[in-house]
Amino acid sequence: MQRFVSSVVSFALLTLTGCGVVDTQQSAGRFEVLVLGIAQDGGLPHVGCSKPCCVAARRSGRRLFPASLAIHDSETGRLCLVEATPSIEPQLGLLHRLTGQRHRSRQPVDAVMITHAHIGHYLGLAQFGFEVAATKDLPVFVTERFSDYLRGHGPWRQLVEMHQIALRPTTAGTEFSPIPGITVTPVKVPHRDEFSDTMAFRIQGPNKTVLFVPDIDSWRDNPSLLERLVEGVDIAYLDATFYDGSELPGRDLTKIRHPFMTDTMQRLDAQAKLHPGRFRFIHLNHTNPALHDPKLRRSILARGFRIAVQGERIGI
Repeated sequence: MQRFVSSVVSFALLTLTGCGVVDTQQSAGRFEVLVLGIAQDGGLPHVGCSKPCCVAARRSGRRLFPASLAIHDSETGRLCLVEATPSIEPQLGLLHRLTGQRHRSRQPVDAVMITHAHIGHYLGLAQFGFEVAATKDLPVFVTERFSDYLRGHGPWRQLVEMHQIALRPTTAGTEFSPIPGITVTPVKVPHRDEFSDTMAFRIQGPNKTVLFVPDIDSWRDNPSLLERLVEGVDIAYLDATFYDGSELPGRDLTKIRHPFMTDTMQRLDAQAKLHPGRFRFIHLNHTNPALHDPKLRRSILARGFRIAVQGERIGI
């Protein structure tokens, strides 16, 4: 219950803070998952956007980073980054501040795991290269197909050849351990797979399991997929790119497919009422009214759902 109360406080604080980064109450236990970003690939404000959402954000200084998590082992200090976004530098700064590891230098994290090869999820890998952090054999967990893509194309190939990153190919349904004490199961999900396949992650600690599925095409084409993904998880971070699709007039949403928040809430309504705070929305497009409309946000909260907050942390 205390965890959910803390989330409600964080939700309220997000509405009041300009940048949207909130240092929430620290979670108990050895392992925790931290939220480093909640926006779609381009973040907020969004390049090339002159709509009121981004004009107001530039004026106020509000900044929301692309969707990303991290895993922290408070006993050993180990850190695992989940997604390497274009905003990786400020996100790592947030991570180091929240975990008290401000003095990490060349090896800013101990492992990285990435869901798929779209720009908001892997471009930050370049910052580990020779020209910037120059990390040493940093483990990067991606699927076999994604691994082949990185090995075969620049500038990613240079990261591998110069041993800045060490690729660790994974297989859907097969557990791996990015840091000792944590087990991750990748789950293949349907999405635009131009350069790699797309995974959701089930992150299991000693006490709780967190689901991370920032990108997926649709629940309607896969009627049982949502239920299978959330089964047995304590907290589920779910794709919330669009609220109901009306926020992007003139765009063909069949080419940028994502489930609408309205559809997800309808499917999970009964469970959300029984377990408020279990389902949390992430990967919100800069135009999504759930980022900007306080009345709408309150209605989402009243139904038992949450919008993830940059800086929130979940003990696992």
